Amino acid sequence: MNREQDHVLVVAEAGVNHNGDINLAHKLIDVAAEAGADIVKFQTFHAESVISACAPKAAYQQKTTETDESQLDMVRKLELPEEDFVALKKHCDERGIVFWSTAFDLASVDFLHNLGLKLWKIPSGEITNLPYLRKIGQYQDEIVLSTGMATLGDIETALSILEHAGTQRKSIMLLHCTTEYPAPLEDVNLHAMQTVRNAFPGIRGVGYSDHTEGIEIALAAVAMGAQFIEKHFTLDKQMEGPDHKASLDPQELTALVTGVRHVCTALGDGIKKPTAIEMQNRIVARKSLVASTAICKGELLGEHNMTVKRPGSGISALRWDEFCGQKAERDYNVDELI
Repeated sequence: MNREQDHVLVVAEAGVNHNGDINLAHKLIDVAAEAGADIVKFQTFHAESVISACAPKAAYQQKTTETDESQLDMVRKLELPEEDFVALKKHCDERGIVFWSTAFDLASVDFLHNLGLKLWKIPSGEITNLPYLRKIGQYQDEIVLSTGMATLGDIETALSILEHAGTQRKSIMLLHCTTEYPAPLEDVNLHAMQTVRNAFPGIRGVGYSDHTEGIEIALAAVAMGAQFIEKHFTLDKQMEGPDHKASLDPQELTALVTGVRHVCTALGDGIKKPTAIEMQNRIVARKSLVASTAICKGELLGEHNMTVKRPGSGISALRWDEFCGQKAERDYNVDELI
């Protein structure tokens, strides 16, 4: 995460939206790069090591995939062999976008470590996986920890495990997340992102892993201080698979990246002062003391012969009381600046 402090990292989450097809995975990299995302992220796993044969599918997965298959059957079809990730990383390097992948089992952690990964994504479902947390913590690399389904106590426990394993808290970023696809707006609770930031001083920062439809909630998160935005995307929302319908299409991903950059620019430095362009407009918009009638030299100034009008290039209207009762130093025509 070697970026400027005020640069919000945008992660285009390809996840398993390649449907187990390496060619689709390569196309997803191209889309993410063309959209201007900082990182494109996949998921690395050995299905049998992650999911038991009796594990049920989530309700949203039952709606978007075959109803008569198990979660293991569904995920097995989405698995890519390790050699494919080597090729995907090479493609990312060629396109100038950072390759990233979430490991879901210990063997995949080893593989990604050997591949040179120095930034780890811990998904929400692994926040209570002690062996997994301890293994990643031992590398003492930077970590992004998603907190979907978690309490503050769950987060504190995970941070403690990572710290005891060797990773400093200042190397860990926490992502607020709602684990549902798509996430209903009433369940998003963006204020919780700020709660997490305040509850865990010393962390690297906070971000938002967005599972809502559209891009507006992710942009709101940036306005609220998210330093990291993660969002699923797909080549086509109508493709078969568990996550496509809750993902952005290529045009929406581009709009998200553009929107994040615009929001970051608009946030500014927080110092309340006139900008350079405002200084030009201040003369046009503000008002000065002006003669409301013809005034002769020596005449007393007051409400009967003085008013305030644009432009603001003369004596400021704030000095009204100072000039009321003074003698005019010269003759003034109507509308002439005092």
